[in-house]
Amino acid sequence: MATSKQPVTIPTEVSVDDFLAALPDERRRADAERLRTILREVTGEPAVMWGPSIVGFGSYHYTYESGRTGDSPLAAFSPRRQQLVVYLAGGFEERHASVLARLGPHKTGKGCLYLKRLDEVDESALRELIDHTVRARKGVD
Repeated sequence: MATSKQPVTIPTEVSVDDFLAALPDERRRADAERLRTILREVTGEPAVMWGPSIVGFGSYHYTYESGRTGDSPLAAFSPRRQQLVVYLAGGFEERHASVLARLGPHKTGKGCLYLKRLDEVDESALRELIDHTVRARKGVD
């Protein structure tokens, strides 16, 4: 018998302000506040908690080749203990290598950009990466 798996990363009613204020590290809290401002400005969308630890902006509906569908934020981040994780459209490493070269210290993973400190990266490059993700997810890039 097939079971329907409930998505974990869905919009919640949890306050983004309360979530960010509860971050124990002062620098991580300041970086998260700044990142919230950047993503709000780039997306034009308000911040909403998606699940217990992701701050998302806007939403889009996706359909995988397998037929699986769902909703996800246009752009999002999570202020983890060791780094900030910015969620970008998959494959951004190849498509936007020249922007990443300008960004400054970072690591990448499948659809994830890992930043230790926001003040060490080129904000215009970061904004460009976020904008490309939003445009890709809206189908205009």
